[in-house]
Amino acid sequence: MFAVEVRDHVMIAHSFRGALFGPAQALHGATFVIDAAFMSEKLDPNGVVIDIGRALEALKDVLAPLNYRNLDDIPEFKGANTTTEFLTRHIYDRLAEAARVGKLGRTGRELAAIRITISESHVARAWYEAPLW
Repeated sequence: MFAVEVRDHVMIAHSFRGALFGPAQALHGATFVIDAAFMSEKLDPNGVVIDIGRALEALKDVLAPLNYRNLDDIPEFKGANTTTEFLTRHIYDRLAEAARVGKLGRTGRELAAIRITISESHVARAWYEAPLW
């Protein structure tokens, strides 16, 4: 399996519900580093998995509505704990939509999977990976 991975970051605020989260139940900020890996079993005629520029642009587009936002105020997230794991799936879903309609420069069926990794610090990260089809 071949992969191309691009990276960006967001600065957010949020709070969690539930005793499990201790002090993180209060509003707090985070800077997340997001890696998006696009996977294919074969390279295209140009010898690439995907155009890196398009991949980075797509990731930036998905992250823009989250950056410098309090995630608690986003209606789509109402009632959800916006954990790192939750956000990996949210970002995957948006990038998968773009891939399936060909916005990433390759026919959607030529891409096999996407993996989203979010690093919340130098010692902790979470990821979500799923096939596109």
